[in-house]
Amino acid sequence: MQKAVVKLTNAERRRAGCSALQIRPALHVAAQRHTADMAENHYVGHTGSSGCTMVDRVEAAGYTGWSSLAENVAAGQVTDAGVVKTWMKSPGHRANILDCSLKHIGVGYVKASGSVGGPYGTQDFGAKF
Repeated sequence: MQKAVVKLTNAERRRAGCSALQIRPALHVAAQRHTADMAENHYVGHTGSSGCTMVDRVEAAGYTGWSSLAENVAAGQVTDAGVVKTWMKSPGHRANILDCSLKHIGVGYVKASGSVGGPYGTQDFGAKF
């Protein structure tokens, strides 16, 4: 699922004239941890259940020295194509995907369902100085 989301995201970026995003393990770890937190605590949002922010999460995972960060979250889409399509229909999420200044990506996915209606997904994006 995660590799497919990266591939579909990069296809959208190519159509917009952006370079492909490169997977960074630290962003993957941050995205996966946040996705697991959302699934375990049945919510969708950018603030973790402990109050942590995206910046807190990516730096704790080892993605430091960044110049730019962005994050997309979702719940309820059962396919890789479905979640990317949903993000592309949302102006804010679409802007993150098509931000050509972002160079790196990590994707989290948890199949669990909950009161919010999983599965859950997160894309963390970054660029370094």
